[in-house]
Amino acid sequence: MNKSSLAREYRHKYGSEMPTKKLARIMYSEHTLLFINLEDARNTLRYIEGKLGHKDVKAVKDSPFYMDTPRPHNPYALPPSDEKEYTPYIIEGPQRIAAFFDVHCPYHSIEALTAALEWLSEQKPTILLIGGDFFDFYGLSRFMKDPDKRSPAEEIRTGVELLQAIFTALQPKKVVFKMGNHDERFEHFLWQKMGEMSGLNDLEELKEITLENILRRRLGDKFPLDFVGEKRIIKAGDLNIAHGHEFPSGISSPVNIARGLYLRAKANAICGHHHKTSSHTETTINDEIVITYSVGCLCELHPLYMPINSWNHGVAMITLDENQKIDVQNKRIRNGRIM
Repeated sequence: MNKSSLAREYRHKYGSEMPTKKLARIMYSEHTLLFINLEDARNTLRYIEGKLGHKDVKAVKDSPFYMDTPRPHNPYALPPSDEKEYTPYIIEGPQRIAAFFDVHCPYHSIEALTAALEWLSEQKPTILLIGGDFFDFYGLSRFMKDPDKRSPAEEIRTGVELLQAIFTALQPKKVVFKMGNHDERFEHFLWQKMGEMSGLNDLEELKEITLENILRRRLGDKFPLDFVGEKRIIKAGDLNIAHGHEFPSGISSPVNIARGLYLRAKANAICGHHHKTSSHTETTINDEIVITYSVGCLCELHPLYMPINSWNHGVAMITLDENQKIDVQNKRIRNGRIM
């Protein structure tokens, strides 16, 4: 019997959950003449699982012992955890990404959106990125509410119409919808209500009522929507795309928002959330340039809760080439014109 056949026999006998190193010790102790040392036994197990590099994967990828994902490392049999893996949403190039932040529907600015769509349609984007706070959900906020404002149901109806209109104008191949803090108001409201109704037999049905599911049903299967929740970062090449609310203590800077983003991210990044256009550049000790951006909003500039502010309208075009290199055009909009 050769080493690979023996490794398959042991893996079958002890199961896929046993850590490779532990199984290698057992296998080596019982077959010291077949293996040079413990590492030789371990590498044989790694070979049948496709973990010794791309060259050997081709030979074993059709084997039942091949593992395309890492085995959970739990040598001490610790109890199951509710820990979630925080992974970014990846955009592969080449792509031309039209980036909208802070539309706050139904308080969107028709003038600013029209200017953005006219300019972006000339750029021929392949992806429409909704970078957070597409909805406002005024009625679900924790503040005092004007009863004459639109209800959450009316906001969703208007938002669906607005998404369809933007999609029709730009004709992208895909829409990436990232949740902002205002979008999250909807799910936070549902979580509160589910807590109040815990113990009901049909509670599982309530859990299916999410903003993502509602949008998918109303937009239909032909609307190419990817939904990014749970404060996940989006990565396009070496650019990190956030809404801006993901950082625990927020982003602040005495100079500009983009500088505050640099101090928090320490990497190429872009965000919205603050309704202001800015950029910041740093050069590292290794002569690498790091650039951060904040993008203006596409909503009303003087809402009743904050009529005096320093906001501005804005939109961005992110170009990702086939080498995963990034170019960002971060535009201000003033009086219905791109600046």
